[in-house]
Amino acid sequence: MTGRDSGLLARGPWDVGRVSARWSEEHFHAGAQADAQADAAIAELRERGSPTHDGLGARLAAFSVEQGELALEVEPARWALRLGDDALDSMSALCVVRDWEGRWLAGRRAAWVATWAGRWALGAGGAVDLGENPAHTLARELDEEWSVRAQRLSVEALVRLPTGLILLVGMARLAEGAEVTIDPEHDAHAWWPANPADWPAEADPPLRMMAGMLAG
Repeated sequence: MTGRDSGLLARGPWDVGRVSARWSEEHFHAGAQADAQADAAIAELRERGSPTHDGLGARLAAFSVEQGELALEVEPARWALRLGDDALDSMSALCVVRDWEGRWLAGRRAAWVATWAGRWALGAGGAVDLGENPAHTLARELDEEWSVRAQRLSVEALVRLPTGLILLVGMARLAEGAEVTIDPEHDAHAWWPANPADWPAEADPPLRMMAGMLAG
């Protein structure tokens, strides 16, 4: 990929079947400094009682958008690199969830989790498993975190955060009457109004920006 600026890299929507992922056989090596920061981050998590463990995740090496399809070039990389000062294009998926009335599912992250501990987040999100198509991560995380399936699921955007983390952002629409079940990664949840202007004070500016992009 070229450039290291944060912001919108590609804008959909795409059907899940229009997103492909090709995994490299070569692992990404970040260097001694980045590895040392990852080691320190994992140690800090263990000190506060988090069961989070290191392993292999995904890093976005390149992407292209052609003829209505999003093609991702992904390489195996150390999962904990995402916890350093620069996530080095480590990749995660974020599945934003709206119900049949247009409300947004928000969950307060538990104190032990690796990212956004104690803060509110939208929908479901997590790391891409080794060999997994990041578009499939969206539905997996939705099921794991909220025990629900989408009536409609689309891939909306590819975004680089200021931390250097890459997010594949999806939108799940739930059927009328669908119910969610909270998982241990959250200690509270709420349905925020369809209009982000009516959201409560705990909705951080990045969440409002994300909703604005998706609603637009």
